Amino acid sequence: MSTYIGRFAPSPSGPLHFGSLVAALGSYFQAKSQNGQWLVRMEDLDPPREMPGAANLILSTLESYGLHWDQSVVYQSQRHQRYQEQIATWLQTGHAYYCQCTRKQIKQSGGFYLGTCREKAIKSSENCSIRLKVNEAISQFYDNKHGTIQIPQQLAQEDFIIKRRDGLFAYNLAVVLDDIDQGVTQVVRGADLIEPTGRQINLYRTLQQPEVSYIHLPLAVDTQGNKLSKQNHAPAVDIKHPKHTLIQVMRFLGFIIPNDFESASIDQILQWGCQNWTLAQLPNSLKVDSPF
Repeated sequence: MSTYIGRFAPSPSGPLHFGSLVAALGSYFQAKSQNGQWLVRMEDLDPPREMPGAANLILSTLESYGLHWDQSVVYQSQRHQRYQEQIATWLQTGHAYYCQCTRKQIKQSGGFYLGTCREKAIKSSENCSIRLKVNEAISQFYDNKHGTIQIPQQLAQEDFIIKRRDGLFAYNLAVVLDDIDQGVTQVVRGADLIEPTGRQINLYRTLQQPEVSYIHLPLAVDTQGNKLSKQNHAPAVDIKHPKHTLIQVMRFLGFIIPNDFESASIDQILQWGCQNWTLAQLPNSLKVDSPF
């Protein structure tokens, strides 16, 4: 039995589009090719950005594409106590601190946080974010497809936010605690999430937990080179007739599709994909034109 555990973790800010299906299928094929588990987690940390009903729509879309997850779906909105307890521990031990700096102030100082509040010992949480002290900058990491990836030094050195001024928990904190608690061994996701990887590695090391390994999939971009995203109004994938889009996503991921696929079932196509998946087939570029 494989100890591999992978996951797909969408944000319910809208329906799945071609780019998010790339991440879902890439993570699914990688997990199943390793005889591992594939989990689904709903990253519903930011209520103002969420679309009512999107979480259920995403799950039904995955099912229509034959993507069946192992274990129960985890919702970040139900894990606030876990995140808060970890933050409270770090505040007590001095690993984290309150910060009064606004986005405007940081922008005026060059766009990077310069540690202004690190030694102020602010006691009140009012109008403050909470930052983690970064004592060891992670300026590079190893990607199992792309090799060593560099992170800009100024970004790597920043004490970064783990709880926002508005009281919402930061993505980086939540995703690392969730991956640890779910036993995730490898993260397969879109290349738009390369930048926060150094911060997430920092969190693993602060928590003294084994780090996951990473594979970043190419981003699907439009004719102007913009990432397909909900913010850019990328159209939702077809739920009623999934086969055509499924085959298009598999081509995007580097599969050479057999001629008889049009007569195959969704389950047969996915089974073939799991058997034939290799990282070598993935495009070397971090951005690839979408077929739509």
